[in-house]
Amino acid sequence: MKNNNLPTDQLKKYGIIDQDNTFSKKLSPEDIQRFLQGYTIVADNDKRRATFQLVENNSRLNVIFLERDKNLSELLENSEKRIEYTDIKEVSNKLPPGFPGLEKKAFVFDEETGKVFEFDLIRHATELTAIIADKKDAQELGRYKNELLKLKAFIQDKLELGFPPEIAKEISRDLNIVSREIDIVDGIFQKQEKSDVQLNVNDPDLYQDGNQMREEEEHERDEKRGFRR
Repeated sequence: MKNNNLPTDQLKKYGIIDQDNTFSKKLSPEDIQRFLQGYTIVADNDKRRATFQLVENNSRLNVIFLERDKNLSELLENSEKRIEYTDIKEVSNKLPPGFPGLEKKAFVFDEETGKVFEFDLIRHATELTAIIADKKDAQELGRYKNELLKLKAFIQDKLELGFPPEIAKEISRDLNIVSREIDIVDGIFQKQEKSDVQLNVNDPDLYQDGNQMREEEEHERDEKRGFRR
């Protein structure tokens, strides 16, 4: 890794470094170190998002512009009540013609820390499914499944566009991840339904009511037999 060939003009343009060639005070020493190691800086403003990454041995700044379907302030506020989902689309024309770029994110409020965390439905799939399952909330689980189904449909449509094998392989991998999480969610629902059935069968009141109904039915049958005689 080299730091003496940094694209200073680009970095100044986007406010990552100041005019005196020092990094912006908005970035912590850890942020700067990670950025120089190839990690991405993310800048958010309302519905817009920009990502910055040093590539080609830190000699070029790769910039990608994206746009959400919801304002960031709206997502952060509503996430304290329930998990919020948003679609982020590429708008910087970095992708090949006809290539639909879409990321689906979940904003989750952590009650212990009082912070909101952003999860990608593909990259953080295992962790996100576990968090939602731990809530034991059928409505939240159902909303999550609907988002997964929408994402699956989008990926399937993208796969049918006929990309080169290396890109198609990545798309298929994403599709497998989403399909796996849908299966896991379905499995959770099935366990819940089975548990509900077991609880109903073992409910003393329901058991007594069932016995009473059977006794009444038997009594009615006996009366009908006596009338026929």
